[in-house]
Parts: sequence; C-alpha cells; structure tokens
Amino acid sequence: MITPLPPEALVLETERLVLTPFELDDTDLAIALWCDPEIMRYVGDPDDPQDVRDIMPTIIRRGAGGRIGSWVIRRRDTAEPLGEVFLWPTPIDDDNIDFSQVVPDAYPTDVIEVGYVLLKSAWGQGIATEACARMLRFAFEQTAITDIYATIDPDNAASLKVLTKCGLSFIGQYRAWGEDAPWYQITRNDWEKRSLA
Repeated sequence: MITPLPPEALVLETERLVLTPFELDDTDLAIALWCDPEIMRYVGDPDDPQDVRDIMPTIIRRGAGGRIGSWVIRRRDTAEPLGEVFLWPTPIDDDNIDFSQVVPDAYPTDVIEVGYVLLKSAWGQGIATEACARMLRFAFEQTAITDIYATIDPDNAASLKVLTKCGLSFIGQYRAWGEDAPWYQITRNDWEKRSLA
C-alpha cells in the first residue's frame, strides 16, 4: 500500500515557479499547449480541442499516492500558467500513455519519464530547465523511483540542453512512443551526487 501524499506536498516551488497538479480547470491551458502545431512540433501531432476536453478527466489522474501525474507550471509572482511538466509511464510500442497503469496505490510498471511542454511566451527563459529540475527533485525525494528517463525528438536541440543541464545522460537509441528514439536517464545516485556537489 502506498501512502498518499497530502495535497500541499504536491505543490512544488522554485525561485520563479509554482507547480500545481493539473485539474479540470486547466483545460484551456491544455488546449493552448496540445493543439498548437508549433508547440507540438517535436512532441507529436496537434490535438483537436474537443479531444483534449474529452481526455482531461484521464489526464488529471494521479498514480502512486499522487506522485505520478502532470503539473501546471505557473509563474510564482503572478500565477500565470506557462506550461506543463509531468512524470508519466513511457509507452514503448504505442503512441499513447497506458493510463490503466496510473492508479492510486501502485507505481506504473513502465519506466517513468519526465517531460514538459511550454507556451511560446515562456520559451527561451530557462523555465523548462527550472521545472524539470524541480520535478526530478520531487521524484527522488518523494517517490520510490530509482531511475528517471526522457525521450526527445533528435532534432529538438532546446530539449537536449534542458536534459543535459538537469543531469540526464544519453543511454542509447530505443523504442518509445511507437518509434525509435534517443533515451536519456538520470539515476537516484546521479541526482544525489549532483545535489551534494
């Protein structure tokens, strides 16, 4: 049995940001992110707004006592939404997350991936790096996960910089999201060494 984290433990702060669990009220943000072809360029095909509305009850699900899921990235000073950061199970031969693994009292069986999507107004400001680093801290301080992974489009130079700054290292080319992709990884041991440095 996994002890649920209290709601306040899922509100994560950084110098400039507050990360809060995705809720149904964040549907407009989800549409702005996932339906914009430019934002989704390296992520996948843009969604239809109605499809986003339909899937939101699934997207806001949380697993492992609240530890697995998606967070809204907000400016700390204004609460303006900037994007999304998440810890989700990584699909291998499918192009969709297996949300049946996202249950309250267990960790997913697939490996856990950190990821992020930002509104264009937040690009180029170090927001993704700050949010990703905070998500890794949460993962290694508040979960039993020992390894966090990330997969990116090989042409996404900006995301490669984010992952490198956050301490993830390239481990090879493997299947993810239904295609071959470069994989990056950070272990709990790696993260603890960086934290002590």
